[in-house]
Amino acid sequence: MARFASEKYALGISDRSGAAYKLKDMRKEWTGMLVGKDEWEAKQPQLTVVATPADPQALRNPRPDRTEPPVTVLLEFNPFTSGDSGSAVITVSEPGHGRSTGDTVRFRSCEDFDGFTETVLEDSDGYSITKIDSDSYSFTASSGTAGTGDVRGGGGSVSAGPVTVSA
Repeated sequence: MARFASEKYALGISDRSGAAYKLKDMRKEWTGMLVGKDEWEAKQPQLTVVATPADPQALRNPRPDRTEPPVTVLLEFNPFTSGDSGSAVITVSEPGHGRSTGDTVRFRSCEDFDGFTETVLEDSDGYSITKIDSDSYSFTASSGTAGTGDVRGGGGSVSAGPVTVSA
């Protein structure tokens, strides 16, 4: 087996500067380069990759099929506008209502206006609506017609919601 010479008088050449150093005084850097003690640099901490755990992606006991039950919404003051004189169509102002054509809406706490009575407006079966835009829809009253036409009314505490409200 071969023997190596002692490092007592051995010299090494720095990979960085090319200067000669005693071999016993040279150090190996993290890059694999052999350099003198005065040229040696430690590895920067930013270069060390730290394994971070992954963020959790799933929920325990998810219930994605759950939907909130429909609720009664308080409408603005005098939310109804009657159609032309002799018409049974009433337009309802409900900003951001989220309703669709064909939905059934029941009104509560209404006041008489322009030929429509409280009883007609608060029909217990509700009314099938026609969506006009995201802030209004219309329905046809079950009885009665507009007297003057194009009149706002209904009162200050009108609410709109589903036909049945669960407590």
